[in-house]
Amino acid sequence: MITLIKFGTSGWRAKIAEHYTVANLRKIAVATALHIKNNRKYGYGGEEYEFFLKSKGRNKPPFPLVVVGYDTRFFSEIAARIVSEVFAYHGIHVVFSNIESPTPVVGWMVIELGAVGGVVITASHNPPEYNGFKWTPFWGGPASVEITRDIEEKIFSITDLQAEKYIDFETAINNGIIKVVDFHENYFNQIKKIIDFKIIKTFKGSVVTDSIFGCARSYLRKIVESAGIKVKGIREERDVYFGGKAPDTDEENLSALKEIVVKEKHSLGIACDGDADRFGIITSNGKWLSPNIVLALCYYHLINNKKLKGGVVRSVMTTHMVDVIAKENGFDVRETPVGFKYIGELLRTGEYVIGGEESGGLSVRGHVPEKDGILACLLILELMAYERKELEKIIENLEKRYGKFYNMRINFKISDSTDITQIIAKLEKNPPLKIASKSVWRIDTTDGFKFILKDGDWLGLRPSGTEPVVRIYAESRSNDFLMKIIEEGKKIFNV
Repeated sequence: MITLIKFGTSGWRAKIAEHYTVANLRKIAVATALHIKNNRKYGYGGEEYEFFLKSKGRNKPPFPLVVVGYDTRFFSEIAARIVSEVFAYHGIHVVFSNIESPTPVVGWMVIELGAVGGVVITASHNPPEYNGFKWTPFWGGPASVEITRDIEEKIFSITDLQAEKYIDFETAINNGIIKVVDFHENYFNQIKKIIDFKIIKTFKGSVVTDSIFGCARSYLRKIVESAGIKVKGIREERDVYFGGKAPDTDEENLSALKEIVVKEKHSLGIACDGDADRFGIITSNGKWLSPNIVLALCYYHLINNKKLKGGVVRSVMTTHMVDVIAKENGFDVRETPVGFKYIGELLRTGEYVIGGEESGGLSVRGHVPEKDGILACLLILELMAYERKELEKIIENLEKRYGKFYNMRINFKISDSTDITQIIAKLEKNPPLKIASKSVWRIDTTDGFKFILKDGDWLGLRPSGTEPVVRIYAESRSNDFLMKIIEEGKKIFNV
């Protein structure tokens, strides 16, 4: 059904064969093609698109050009071909990945080629029964609400007859409308402008890379190996079931990586999720690092070791440890709603050296304004090479300098009897003035509710807009008090 095609924070996702069908893919492809051809701001003739090309010193292609990539999920390459066939019918040329391609790689190829945008067929870290469609505009990062709304509105006017018009994939290749290309070299060249591989070559330890059966499988180990480091790759074969779990980089899903790192005495374990936009880090003693501490480590590394100057952008539910680092070094912090599109928009200004969120995504100035798990892993490796220390020791030194921050996120499924709207209305009208005996200093409603206490500890509450789940976030300088804050959050949502 057309009405089921709705963009979320990172594209459209649905269950394969239920709503993720050939018919719906063709409709969303037609709508995107019409956006490319007709939108006066972001389309092929759009003023924002042409201004962006000039700012990057790139010439406008003689025809609308789109980059298309896909992940390792069931049906992904076929879906990517279906979308490309529709584009070809509408006169839109396609640069098509010759193998599964990470989301940030597609983003970089869009910028590099001066394309009007890119499509990634992916459901990222969602369970294996899902797939998706992500539109990446010409700036190489997540689409704004304005753009996705334009595409959604166009879907409603598309007839079944319009959606059935396409040019066969092989015919389009023969006609020169679709070109199949290897994206690796272009992306690796870009990464080598950001990461100092001369320094990485001095790293004396060994690394385990975990692709979690996703599309980092031909990227992550290969780029680390190019520095001459001893690397062991795991879960690099294609498995459309991802071992029976969602291809996320959470602690539970990296248990196999943890076991190998410890048992075989490796220096570091690094991982990427299904479309390689999220990262996972395991220390030599088998500790899984939360994305919060990884973001703090990377920011510290950029401004202290690499001597970059600039602030940090973080989402509202992300650690305040980066705030302390920024303040000590005289830089600004910007807080955004949840969703990397908001972070990416600020990264594009060039005022901030890094942007990240607690869910496992970050990027840096001069790169794609999109989460890049491969880049995050390499930044940690570069940090260790610079400091010539084990990661545990680097963290210990960081916490001695800036203090220790304990944080946690918990997802709770709520019962049908729980009225979320009523709870939200109550929080808006009568918010708690104390959390676990401490006074609430400020309430931030940028995205959900964030109760900031006088000493800087905080509790965040966010109901999901798409599923019966509430998310409880908390941060404290005391682990004991962190657990008290979490319990307060549970009571508010009756979970």
